[in-house]
Amino acid sequence: MILRLRMLSDENDNFVRDFEVSHEMNLMELHNFIIESIEYDDCMASFYTADEQWTPIQEFSQMDLGDEQFEGAPIAMEKVTLAELVVSECNRLIYQFDMLTDRAFYLEVVSVSQPNPELEYPRVSFENARVPDQYDPDAVPADDGSIFDEMMDEFGEFDGDDNYDDEY
Repeated sequence: MILRLRMLSDENDNFVRDFEVSHEMNLMELHNFIIESIEYDDCMASFYTADEQWTPIQEFSQMDLGDEQFEGAPIAMEKVTLAELVVSECNRLIYQFDMLTDRAFYLEVVSVSQPNPELEYPRVSFENARVPDQYDPDAVPADDGSIFDEMMDEFGEFDGDDNYDDEY
């Protein structure tokens, strides 16, 4: 099965990436694919399963800490596949790429499909706006404003009908 994951950022409302990946991919492979596709330098990162309010539930770290027998202890990324997380009803992941300042991307499974034999996976299937700067969270490009503002610009100024009388 192919999972389509949508990645968003709370630093730039216009930033979107859709990834199509195999459900057999482990979280370490997903981490490496994300880093490569957004052209970030390799960094310490963690995935977290998340509930509907994006509250972190379980951590998956790059390093195997060997403490999996303790409830809530991080699990090594290489030991967990996306299929295991989706089967356990987790449709949201937080990808924390900057541990010192709690910067993260938010991933959600938006569809599941059969692989297309004409395509290679993993792949970026959609992208909008530039990636937030890896090292400077305040470096949002001026032309990457809110997608809402962009959509509303198409409507222009609303000029009401001066002849309309709302009193009877």
